[in-house]
Amino acid sequence: MARDTTDFRPIEGMDELVDYLAAGNKPRDKWRIGTEHEKFPFYVDGNAPVPYGGDRGIRAILEGMQTKLGWDPIIDAGRIIGLVEPTGQGAISLEPGGQFELSGAPLETIHQTCREGNAHLAQVHEIAEPMGIRFLGLGGSPKWTLAETPRMPKSRYDIMTAYMPKVGTKGLDMMYRTCTIQVNLDFESEADMRRKMQVSLKLQPLSTALFANSPFTDGKPNGMQSWRGDIWRDTDNQRSGLLEFCFSPEFGFADYAEWALDVPMYFVIRDGRYHDMTHMTFRQFMAGDARNEITDGMPTMGDWANHLSTLFPDVRLKRFLEMRGADGGPWRRICALPAFWVGLLYDAETLDAAEEFTRDWSYQDVRAMRDTVPEQGISAPFRNATLREVGREVLALSRQGLVNRGRKNRDGFDEAGFLNTLDEVVARGTTSAEEMLNAYNTRWGGSIEPAFLEYAY
Repeated sequence: MARDTTDFRPIEGMDELVDYLAAGNKPRDKWRIGTEHEKFPFYVDGNAPVPYGGDRGIRAILEGMQTKLGWDPIIDAGRIIGLVEPTGQGAISLEPGGQFELSGAPLETIHQTCREGNAHLAQVHEIAEPMGIRFLGLGGSPKWTLAETPRMPKSRYDIMTAYMPKVGTKGLDMMYRTCTIQVNLDFESEADMRRKMQVSLKLQPLSTALFANSPFTDGKPNGMQSWRGDIWRDTDNQRSGLLEFCFSPEFGFADYAEWALDVPMYFVIRDGRYHDMTHMTFRQFMAGDARNEITDGMPTMGDWANHLSTLFPDVRLKRFLEMRGADGGPWRRICALPAFWVGLLYDAETLDAAEEFTRDWSYQDVRAMRDTVPEQGISAPFRNATLREVGREVLALSRQGLVNRGRKNRDGFDEAGFLNTLDEVVARGTTSAEEMLNAYNTRWGGSIEPAFLEYAY
């Protein structure tokens, strides 16, 4: 999230919290695709991490991008920490370890998404290349230790950094050493949201497997195909993971709001300053427990919006649904991730088929799959098959959904071609992580340094 929300309307009661989520309902002709992708900046000389400051640092890249694009700067305590397109059509933000993120504009087709991603990479390359900087498309930082990883001067991250070790063993790795590709998708009603939430929660481990791309940590193999996926198993389980209550046939906006109310907060913003609120749930905040701690200590709608942005379930509900399971990867994956989910969720016939395909998958089934995927990838067992077989069927559904959408580019091609890179994973039976491990053990000669060449933007 590039910019935290400022909305000073007071919250009067629970109905407003639920209505905030329900306001995301949109007619089908207004459905859009918002793609986010992160990458690790590094100095070509020595494959070293890029700090925030200096003439060749993250700040300099942001300032160069601001000059090139004319976007508005996002300032935190006097320092530029992001950019936003003036009409809200996209933003650039920083993750805690300097991961450079594009939050794309809400677009109508995957063709537009792919053009947007290519344009962004070309723009940032134009600014960064003279500084000797390139970007790495992996799901986990392969070389630098946590101590070697830079820290960005962003107030919310200071609060999170202090809090994470209290609630899990891997939260700092999540913050500073992982990258993802995500897509935000719309719904037309509470019932439509429920169906999409349930189908995408059940299939999120498959997405993790297909996009598994983080097999190295601290310069050596880490025993995982998706180290990032493993990290999310013990980051902060009060606010992340697989939400069992979402599997209920009656699940709705109010259920998600009730869950969110009992998750500890990270912060509130008052007078331009971030206040640490990690000792309090939003429900306690609503009850007035912060009156003696901060000026105007009662919650606002901006506080609620910000709180929702600090929840990290496998599929996150805001005024859209956010698919959160995939590792970051090469540029082709930037197009493949939204294509995968749009094909499944945006065509009515295919959503029916995907719902039927996963209908009898229980929470326990999906939890077991989620636990085995980080290590085993598409070879992970599921019932009497593996995720490779499941992936073959689900990709066929997604492809049909994209064909049914019929969104063609100027050359007459529909969006289904963007799934080709995932079809290759299923066809060869190995993930990107396994291909890298094979290279590491053969032509890379036991070194991860070639990854900075072969997986660089």
